[in-house]
Amino acid sequence: MKIDLTDTTSGKINKALVQGRRAIGTPAVGMVLTLVIVTDEENAYDALKAANDASMEHPSRKLVVVKRVSRSARDRSKARLDAEVRVGVDAGTGETVVLRLYGEVVDHAQSVVLPLLLPDAPVVVWWAVNAPVNPAKDPLGKLAQRRVTDTYAAENPIEELKARAAVYTPGDTDLAWSRITPWRSMLAAALDQVDCKVTTVQVEGEEHNASCELLGMWLADRLNVPVKRSVSPGPGLTAVRLETDCGPIVLDRADGSLATLSIEGQPDRAVALNRRDTSELIAEELRRLDPDDTYASALRVRVDRLTHTADAATDPGAVSESRGTAAPKKAPAPARKAASK
Repeated sequence: MKIDLTDTTSGKINKALVQGRRAIGTPAVGMVLTLVIVTDEENAYDALKAANDASMEHPSRKLVVVKRVSRSARDRSKARLDAEVRVGVDAGTGETVVLRLYGEVVDHAQSVVLPLLLPDAPVVVWWAVNAPVNPAKDPLGKLAQRRVTDTYAAENPIEELKARAAVYTPGDTDLAWSRITPWRSMLAAALDQVDCKVTTVQVEGEEHNASCELLGMWLADRLNVPVKRSVSPGPGLTAVRLETDCGPIVLDRADGSLATLSIEGQPDRAVALNRRDTSELIAEELRRLDPDDTYASALRVRVDRLTHTADAATDPGAVSESRGTAAPKKAPAPARKAASK
C-alpha cells in the first residue's frame, strides 16, 4: 500500500503510517530499529532496494531522505516536504517513508526525521552517497547509535579513508570494512591451522580501493609486521600472501568469486569468496549496534601513509609500502593468535 503526500508535515506522515497499518491490518510491532538512508534521487532506488532486502533479517522503519537541489533562487527559497508512505508488501519487512526535501528544509532534515523515529528503538543512519566529513557531528548523525558510510562511493576513496580516520567516533563504520569480513575470517582461520610466525604480508587489489587498504591496515595492526600493497586489475581484492617461517600462505581470488587457499605442506583448497552486494553488507552492519573496536584499531594504523608509488597505475606489479606498522604500545602477541582476534 502506498500513500502519497505533497507539501506535508511530519505529523501528517505519522497519521498516514497509522492509516496504512489499519488498512492492511498490521500492528506496529516487530520492528527492531529505524534505518535512516540519506541519498540523492539518482541512487535512491538502489539504496532502498538494498535496505528492503536487508529488512528481511532486520525488520525496521526505513526513512529515505532525498535532498532535492533547487536550480533557481526562487525554488531554493520555497521550503517543501513531499512524502511517500509504504506499508505492507511495498515496504519489505516493516515500513518505508520516502522523504523528498526542497528549499530550506534540506538544511533541517533532522527536524523532519526526529518525529518519525520509532520510540525506544535504536537508530542507524546510512549515507549511500555524499557522506558528511564528520558523520558524528552531522545533525542526522547525532540521532544515531551507528553511522554507516561507504568510502567506495567517494570520488577519492583513499583521501576519504584518511578523513574517516581523522574524525572517527565510536559508532562509525564503513561498508568498505564490511566488504573484507570474509577475507578476514578466511585468513584468521588459515593462521589458526599452523604454528608459524608471520614475517611479511602482501595485499593485492585494485588501485584506489579502500577495502584493500583497510585489509592491509588490519593485518598490520593484528600481526605487527610490514605490509606491502600491490596493484592488480581487480576486481576488488585479488590476493593476500603471508610469508611465514614455515612457508607462504596465499589466498588468491582472480575472478571475484572462487578463491584458492594455499598453505605450505597442505593441498590447495577452493573456497567460496564471492563479492557481496550492498544488501548483504547493510544486513551485516545492522547485526551489531555497539562500536566496532577492531575497525577503529585498524583505522589508526599509519593511515597518513595511504599512498601508492607513482607508477602503480600503469604497472600492475608495482608494489608500494602499505600503511606500514606503527610502533606497538605493548609487546605484541604471537602473530598466529593476534590475527584470530
